[in-house]
Amino acid sequence: MSISIEEDLVLLDVSAKDKFDLLSQVADRLFEKGYVKSSYKDAVIAREKIFATGLPTVLGGVAIPHTDVEHVVSPAICMARLTSPVDFVIMGDDKETVSVDFVFMLAMKEAHAQIELLQNLMGILQDEEALRFVKTEKSAAKIAAFVKKRLDGTAE
Repeated sequence: MSISIEEDLVLLDVSAKDKFDLLSQVADRLFEKGYVKSSYKDAVIAREKIFATGLPTVLGGVAIPHTDVEHVVSPAICMARLTSPVDFVIMGDDKETVSVDFVFMLAMKEAHAQIELLQNLMGILQDEEALRFVKTEKSAAKIAAFVKKRLDGTAE
């Protein structure tokens, strides 16, 4: 799977007042680095309002926001770890929320690749040790390398 997971796409100690502020900050980083088009931020926020991306895990909430492929220049994952959690509506629900302290924002060029990537990400989310690593590691470079290795290694 050819997807950029770089140190400069790992945002540590992000402070956000709500999920839309968070989505905006993470989308801005993807845009600044040239991975997405200017339309991406509005599209990801609009999609989150319709299709929630919050997921309860063994170690608190995680969100996996993403949007349609036409807003993406080059595939990437931008991760953000929050200083204080923000509420996201739980995926597949329309009311119940989960406190999210880590986000994997996906920028994918192909719809079918998005499904494979989501499945591989679930491998990290369901592995308590892996999840603890991304939620506590101090080095953005180590988090990027770890996630890249896990995503490459889990694609059987």
